[in-house]
Amino acid sequence: MASITSQRLDAILGSWAGRGPAYSELAERLRLLALDGRLPDGTRLPAERDLARTLGLSRTTVAAAYARLRELGCLDSVRGSGSYIALPAPPPVAAPDETGILDLTKAAMPAASIVGECIGRAVESLGPELARSGYEILGLPRLRIAVAEHFTRRGLPTEPDQIMITNGVQHAIALLVRAVVSPGDRAAVEQPTYPHAMDALLAAKARLVPLPVSPEGWDLDAAAAAFRAASPVLAYVMPDFHNPTGASLDTAGRERLARLAGQHRMLLVADETTALLDIARGPRPPLAAFAGSTVTLGGLSKLAWGGLRVGWIRAPRTLVGRLAQARTGLDLGTPVLEQLIGAELLAHEDLLVAERRAWLGEGLAALTTALSTHLPEWTVPVPDGGMAVWADCSPHSSSRLVMASRAHGVALTAGPRFGVDGAFEHRLRLPFTARPDELRAAVEALAQAAGDTSTGPAAAPLVAV
Repeated sequence: MASITSQRLDAILGSWAGRGPAYSELAERLRLLALDGRLPDGTRLPAERDLARTLGLSRTTVAAAYARLRELGCLDSVRGSGSYIALPAPPPVAAPDETGILDLTKAAMPAASIVGECIGRAVESLGPELARSGYEILGLPRLRIAVAEHFTRRGLPTEPDQIMITNGVQHAIALLVRAVVSPGDRAAVEQPTYPHAMDALLAAKARLVPLPVSPEGWDLDAAAAAFRAASPVLAYVMPDFHNPTGASLDTAGRERLARLAGQHRMLLVADETTALLDIARGPRPPLAAFAGSTVTLGGLSKLAWGGLRVGWIRAPRTLVGRLAQARTGLDLGTPVLEQLIGAELLAHEDLLVAERRAWLGEGLAALTTALSTHLPEWTVPVPDGGMAVWADCSPHSSSRLVMASRAHGVALTAGPRFGVDGAFEHRLRLPFTARPDELRAAVEALAQAAGDTSTGPAAAPLVAV
């Protein structure tokens, strides 16, 4: 079972002290870390005396915080064994739209208008597949051909035998990590980055090497220095409408990053989950066009519907074979009907792209206008596409805003969830994937939450971070 040192916990806690009693504030921050995945279920926390010494608190304060967590159902303590994070049971299942919470922890849209029609066509075409086994470890030939054609249309000639179909992009990430990363290997990830990519790498016991990226772009000089110093086995990047910053790597940057990967014999992994969610930028060549060894991940969850778990991996043929061998320990292929639906949807790719561009454009305009009205002191870079803005909410703590916003009916994810070692406490990812009226209401609620966290005299932090 995993454990965490007091020094590591201090780093990811960030500036947690607030206006309430220290034990209560500490318990709330630990609860948030558990709920958003930074403290996984079953993690053993440091002993009370050890954590108190590191945080500069009395042991009584830490003991009271642990007691509060036990009351909340977030901590199990066993005499002589220690205290372990315990995720509380999920709330009772509510009828649709009856939770009263607008969930912006997920950057996701409702199904595109053509999804239902494509499901119907896929069902009609299912008959011949019923006479076959239904097991295709690499994916149905029809869908692999469609994905290869998708890349070829974008200027990257691709053959079907370079494609593996997966159960969504997260499955693709986990499968790739399983095949190429060994415990102790270094893996480069953008800072900030997609949290579940970090989770997959950490689960494989990789050591993360951060690559700085901001809404203004990538620091490739810092990336080059990191590659020289750490020699990572792979680098995971999202070059188009990066999650969460919204940045896109320009053509010169793609060429340089590919060149660096070749120089350091490093596998370059490009996540194209958001690559087609273009609002105002225009097309750019896939990263793999500059480096033949690049692995490209993609899927239909953002473009079509999150309920359709269809993704893909484009890789050199030899790596596709390794992935097939690694996959048998996880599953034996993607469901056939979903693959048929995916093939139908890719036949209407232009329609999907146009519809999503219109939806996201309206959402982005509504969100940024509302933020400038209700929270004008925030800095909000406006991306050219993607699904979220990476707002600078200084001087507020994004973790506090997340906790306070919940009471006002909006669920968000704190900035540190996207960073290594608890960074980005003054950043907040705000998706613009909901309807404009919902986004305007969410910003009003967020402004009220910001007022809640600003009321009264500010407490001095107990620990410098």
